[in-house]
Amino acid sequence: MSLTPFHIAFPVNDLAAARSFYGDVLGCPEGRSSDEWIDFDLFGHQIVAHYKAPVAAPEETHHNAVDGHAVPVPHFGVVLTMEKWEALAERLKAAGTSFVIEPYVRFKGEVGEQATMFFLDPAGNALEFKAFKDMSSLFAK
Repeated sequence: MSLTPFHIAFPVNDLAAARSFYGDVLGCPEGRSSDEWIDFDLFGHQIVAHYKAPVAAPEETHHNAVDGHAVPVPHFGVVLTMEKWEALAERLKAAGTSFVIEPYVRFKGEVGEQATMFFLDPAGNALEFKAFKDMSSLFAK
């Protein structure tokens, strides 16, 4: 399956922290940037961290129950191969990342069995990275 890269822009309250997290911790190559935003290559997809001044009282993150966990909404991420997912999980653990949902396999033995993990960037944006045991079950019902 050949995919077209997606593009997403999201707010951050500290561009230097975003540059360090996405560049150094996640290993995303940096593209164009300005004093207001930074492009990153997230596994072939274009993500853009846009500076937004912090607010006095940040909005509380909404959560939905999935497989016994409180999944933060909104969130974004990439579906990786199992090998890349495992390597990323180890890289994040080595960097001391605090997980919202620790890396684990959900829906074990069911259609859609997948490895998943959730964590926040320095601005509080939720990210999920996952890998499917069988990639053909990505959209299976």
